[in-house]
Amino acid sequence: MKFSVLHVLPRRPRKTKEEMGAVGHDPVEATVLSPVMEGSAKTVHGRFRHKLKMPQILGFVPRPRSPKPIVESNPPQTEVVLDFMENLKENRLVEACQQLLLREDQLFGQETMTIEGLVQVCNEDDKDTLQKDYETLLLHLWMAVHTTFSSTPSGEHLEILRSAVETIRLLEEKDQQWEGRPEGSSEAPVWRPHQCRHTHDNLLEKIVDSQMRNATVEEDNISVSSVDNLSTSMKREVCRMGKCLKEDVLRVARDIRDCYPPDFDVCNLYVRLYHQKFSARLTELARSGLDVDDCNYLLCWVNNYYPNDILKHKDLEGHINMESLGTLLSEMDLTTLEEQYLLQKESKVRTWFSKALSKEEEGWLSGKSPELIDGYCFCPLAIDIIQAVDGAMREARTILGSEAKAQRILRQLDSFLISYKSSLEEFVKRTGENTQAVVKANLVSIEQFRDFIVRREESIPEEIRTSCMSTLADLRDCGYGYFTGPIHEELRVQYHRLWTQAWFTGGQMVLDEVLGTLDRHMQQFTDLKSICMEELLGRLHMEMMVEYVKRMMKRKMRLKDKEQQEAAAKLLAEDSSKLSTYFTEAGSKISWLSEVLPKMAEVVRLQDPGSIQLEIVTLARDFPDLSWRHISALLSLKANLSTADVRSIKESLVENRPTVTTCNTNPPFFSKVPAGKTWNMCRPACICYGGRGYSSQD
Repeated sequence: MKFSVLHVLPRRPRKTKEEMGAVGHDPVEATVLSPVMEGSAKTVHGRFRHKLKMPQILGFVPRPRSPKPIVESNPPQTEVVLDFMENLKENRLVEACQQLLLREDQLFGQETMTIEGLVQVCNEDDKDTLQKDYETLLLHLWMAVHTTFSSTPSGEHLEILRSAVETIRLLEEKDQQWEGRPEGSSEAPVWRPHQCRHTHDNLLEKIVDSQMRNATVEEDNISVSSVDNLSTSMKREVCRMGKCLKEDVLRVARDIRDCYPPDFDVCNLYVRLYHQKFSARLTELARSGLDVDDCNYLLCWVNNYYPNDILKHKDLEGHINMESLGTLLSEMDLTTLEEQYLLQKESKVRTWFSKALSKEEEGWLSGKSPELIDGYCFCPLAIDIIQAVDGAMREARTILGSEAKAQRILRQLDSFLISYKSSLEEFVKRTGENTQAVVKANLVSIEQFRDFIVRREESIPEEIRTSCMSTLADLRDCGYGYFTGPIHEELRVQYHRLWTQAWFTGGQMVLDEVLGTLDRHMQQFTDLKSICMEELLGRLHMEMMVEYVKRMMKRKMRLKDKEQQEAAAKLLAEDSSKLSTYFTEAGSKISWLSEVLPKMAEVVRLQDPGSIQLEIVTLARDFPDLSWRHISALLSLKANLSTADVRSIKESLVENRPTVTTCNTNPPFFSKVPAGKTWNMCRPACICYGGRGYSSQD
């Protein structure tokens, strides 16, 4: 048999996986053509193919093709196991530690490893190698802890620290296992116990010490900050340390805390270490003899900035125990600094007050009238003093951290008011063109001082408050008395005609004349501030009512019968209405005074002893300061009242007095009315006019 000529194609080299991946896999490969076959090619679907007819060979049977094996595109990767040094290089401290612990167990037989009857043999070389590996691990461990504050916290840095802390925990557990082994067991390795927790805490103390020490260094090449603008080196040092402390403990609370298990209590640990370092340095500074400015700044940090801005920061809430820290300075050192501060502050406040009063006195004596504001005389003294007190108190509260300690400044206000009272009393004795205007202006200041004390009643110690209010009462009497004294002086003659025969017969309109004279005097107070005008009217209202009742009880009139008594009661009621109407319309707020004369008029009008007795008890209930001498003088107006009736009224009053006095709501009135022949007005020494005291006498 003859074979036709057959051109066999050269074998095409198999593509590598890399080439396949680069160019992609084509399911239909191009056939390589020989030069002989190129001319007889047929085109099939854009491809060139040649059909080769294979001759039939006797005994040859084609073998069916076996399917190609399926190759996975992403075969599973074999996990790479790192050795000890590789774990350290990758900062996988926990894995490295676990490898050493396993070797330790194998080496010392705590976990026997048997492989086909072969036992790990313990020898000195293995021990030395393991010990060196532990030393290497601990070196990496402490480096991870040491860099806690060396850089900005990142995920990688915190993960390394977390791994280091977990490694410490594993080593501590192993220490405890060795310590708890039964008696007679094999001896522990020379590197046990590691005491990593103790070493960790000591390392943190050194880190804190380094952080605080570095914070005090002043570098010339850094940009100017608020710290560098402080005036003294001591202030800059304290501020830098405090700023470092705050930034570090907040970083612990925000980031580092999550790297530690709760039993480490890392926030309290760090805060306690920083507190101790800060306290030690501040104690040194406090005992070094600080000047006033540095003393104040140090107290600010101890009593305000540190406890409020740092320890009470919201990020530390619930993570630290403030009570366990104590104060930055001992009680003795703190008391010394606070006393130094208070002495200089009191001296400065006294100087402010003295200068303010001296400046005001110069204006008084110069003859210059005070300025008018909104149409009334004004004195800035109270505003200046109150602002100075408020500023000094606010600063003292900040520096001392205590309202109670700051209240010592208020003693200077009490001393100032005494000096102010003395100066004003001396001034009103002078006669000058500006005297009235100056007194009006100072009445405004006096009311402002009084309002300040009343509004701060709860925050001012009782002793200081009582003394200040007493001095202000004297000042008010002096100022208002300067104006009321001359008015009563002119009204003296008209007062004498009240409750006389001329008054009773109506031949003279005595009270109308009194009110006419008063109204003429009131025209001079158009430039008096409204609050002072109200007080002046109230005083005049009270004093004129007291004068009226005093004249009524002089026993110069005896009303013989019912007709006279009813007529007198009517006049009394009319006078009460006139007085109440005048003062109410003028601006007086003492409305309860309008009840006095009508109740007395009812006693005068009544004829039945029982009714009189009941009215007297009612009068005593409303005015508990009503004495028997007042009642006796009132009843003496009724000539037809027997001695037995008077005795019965007195007995009834004595019997009912304990129960009626508890219902009173009115201020004292009858205690201001003398029952004798002579009556001096309330606080006569302070009611001044041109240096003369005024008393109302017959």
